[in-house]
Amino acid sequence: MKIVRFAVPHEASPRWGILEESRIRELASFAGKETGDVFSREGVRLLAPAEPSKIICVGRNYLEHIHELGNEIPENLGLFIKTPNTLADPGESVPYPFYSENFHYEGELALVMGRRAQKVSREEALEYVLGYTVAIDFTARDVQRKDLQWVRAKAADKFCPLGPWIETELDPFDLQVKTLVNGEVRQDGRTSLMMYPVDYIVSYISEFMTLLPGDVILTGTPKGVGSLERGDCIEAWVEGIGTLSSSIS
Repeated sequence: MKIVRFAVPHEASPRWGILEESRIRELASFAGKETGDVFSREGVRLLAPAEPSKIICVGRNYLEHIHELGNEIPENLGLFIKTPNTLADPGESVPYPFYSENFHYEGELALVMGRRAQKVSREEALEYVLGYTVAIDFTARDVQRKDLQWVRAKAADKFCPLGPWIETELDPFDLQVKTLVNGEVRQDGRTSLMMYPVDYIVSYISEFMTLLPGDVILTGTPKGVGSLERGDCIEAWVEGIGTLSSSIS
């Protein structure tokens, strides 16, 4: 099932729905019951499919990515935070940050929480996940290396495109993850190569931070990250979900 968040022309409030080919069956709320209303897919605009209180990101979760950046292998699961202002909609243009000269893409599998999770075991962790989507973790790499914290590097406006929808019926443990820049494949990995798989990630975070419905977790990026220029088109694709596109302005 594909759950979408969408905008109807001339309406201020977004809606939720279930996407079925060319139509959307409206839901009363995030993961709520159907209202009975149906919309044409062509008549609406898809939005980032989450309204999180927080976006938790896993850093250095693929060994080859660690090596390509010359970083040390972390002793524990490495985490950082993106704030809700970082969300960008599918197809939305993202401004090149004026304070950076080395702006990178990182395509990733993301998950969206469906239930409140606090101190959940690894065995039951995925029961709290609503589904999976695609994310691009934009990073001002030069700023990341020189700032004390990663706020400017990772948490500026629109630094986290998300979408195009939440896929609820998916096994996340061995999926292909690809990123293309201007049609050229730059990243091509599999989630089976993660050092910390999805069930471990959810359980680990929930031990010290309560995860709420709608919260988003980015699971890390494979090797092949690189710099972007104004005018570039980025497409992140995850097997079983689809393609999330963005552009740099």
